[in-house]
Amino acid sequence: MSISFASLSPLAALLFGILILIFPKALNYLIAFYLIIVGLIGLGVVQGY
Repeated sequence: MSISFASLSPLAALLFGILILIFPKALNYLIAFYLIIVGLIGLGVVQGY
């Protein structure tokens, strides 16, 4: 089974949702990290397999 960006995005959302429930103050950092990664993959800077 290969992991593509299409299957990675829901997994990341689920993981971040759980982490936000556990650490609500980390919400800003988790969203910022997610948006930076998605932006880099969208621009082609980082290869999303």
